[in-house]
Amino acid sequence: MFKFWKRAAGRNVHEQPDDLQETVLTIDALRQMLANMYDAEFIERQTTRDQKVDIVYIRTLIDQGRLNEAIIEPIYRCSQETVYDCIADINASAVGMLLEAHNLLLQGFVLVHDSSINQWWSVPLQNPLSRAIEPSETETIIYGPKDSFSEQIEQNITMLRRRMPIAKLKTEMFSIGYLSKTKIVMIYVEGLTNPEFISTTRSKLSNIDFDLILESSNVTAFMDDHTHSVFPQYMQTDRPDACVYSLGLGKLIILVDNTPFAIIAPITFFHLFQSPEDYINRWMVASFFRCIRYLSFFLAITLIPLYVALSTHHYQMLPLQILFVLLESRSKLPFTPFWESFLMLITLEIIKEASLRMPTKSGQTLGVIGGIVIGQAAVQAGFASKVLIVLVGISSIASFLVPNYLMTKSNTLIQFILLVLSAFLGIFGIAIGFIALLIHLNGLTSLKQPYFSPVAPFHAGEWMDLFIRGPLPYMKTRPDSLKPLDKRRYWRRR
Repeated sequence: MFKFWKRAAGRNVHEQPDDLQETVLTIDALRQMLANMYDAEFIERQTTRDQKVDIVYIRTLIDQGRLNEAIIEPIYRCSQETVYDCIADINASAVGMLLEAHNLLLQGFVLVHDSSINQWWSVPLQNPLSRAIEPSETETIIYGPKDSFSEQIEQNITMLRRRMPIAKLKTEMFSIGYLSKTKIVMIYVEGLTNPEFISTTRSKLSNIDFDLILESSNVTAFMDDHTHSVFPQYMQTDRPDACVYSLGLGKLIILVDNTPFAIIAPITFFHLFQSPEDYINRWMVASFFRCIRYLSFFLAITLIPLYVALSTHHYQMLPLQILFVLLESRSKLPFTPFWESFLMLITLEIIKEASLRMPTKSGQTLGVIGGIVIGQAAVQAGFASKVLIVLVGISSIASFLVPNYLMTKSNTLIQFILLVLSAFLGIFGIAIGFIALLIHLNGLTSLKQPYFSPVAPFHAGEWMDLFIRGPLPYMKTRPDSLKPLDKRRYWRRR
């Protein structure tokens, strides 16, 4: 027996009601629309000519200090024929329909009604709610700029334009989320960024149909080419200098209102290992530390699985001295190497998450003391070997060397997958895992561009800034994988 469910008749939340779209703006219509809003204000004033003036605004969205100075006092002292003549100096514009007034009020505008000519005017008095510009807490550096983005999108655009004061720096605004009405700005350099990237990004942003967009990760979730991958396909940063450098290479920047993290697109797997400090240090020093990051990523995902594989399936490969140490350490343990490693890694992740959720000072204490106490207690109680505790500590520290936080979280999942493969198949299982990982990386795309470039497809010219960071004077061209309209990075005055 089949049941057919009839969709309930009604109107979606994001659909604007017909009566709101077609209603002429009146004071009674505004009172009905703003009913049960405690922060909605209705004020009546009169000019020196005894003209009645209605002022409507939402108190929590406007700058109340400017309200008296810009509107109330000029109207009270107004001797002109119309109210517009009194407030014309503050960029007032006419409003006629209730829907337009609804949108303006919720953006921080003040509505002023001139009863003598029955005309409504809107005045922008948004509340500049913003925190001070502070150093970045996620990408800290010793030398270099100390400012970072804030939650105000206009302020973030200002920081980019100060670093790149050219008219070719274009900005396109989108409003996404039928409940949140989040402002999103796409930024690119005209004549440099490939038009294919611009059209693809514009299409992806326009097709987002969701109720709430609260921060940049919500946007990337709808822009991902591969939703089920553990690897981030877009880079998020709160550093203006990193964004400007990416714009200069031919990339796009996406700013999301009410969040300090910008989106950089497209990216490759290798961009996740680059730090702003790479371009501040001497090129040999920067190259050394970049190689250390790649080595740390490899150690973070393979050190514990390799321990399980060798101690379970391939102990004959260990030197005799190391084998004696390992046998002595594991002689009284009740668990197999797999379960021993699994329990220690799960405990470590619990400590990490707990330290992040606790207040700052308590979290640091919990992370340090908790790791030492639990590790020492596990060894004394016979639940873990001393060798494993050392390896877990090394792999944990190595995972934090990757500059991108989202990539650090991906390391954990990859480590557990390789751990399971090593428990059943030994080193052969780790090899299978790495082959699958490389195949997966080679199949990913970011903004429809190859994720594993410049290794696959191969671009020899980009290896100057891949595993090493070459001298800046030698980087004369932009990356071929980004398909920039202008490949040269040198421009001489004539």
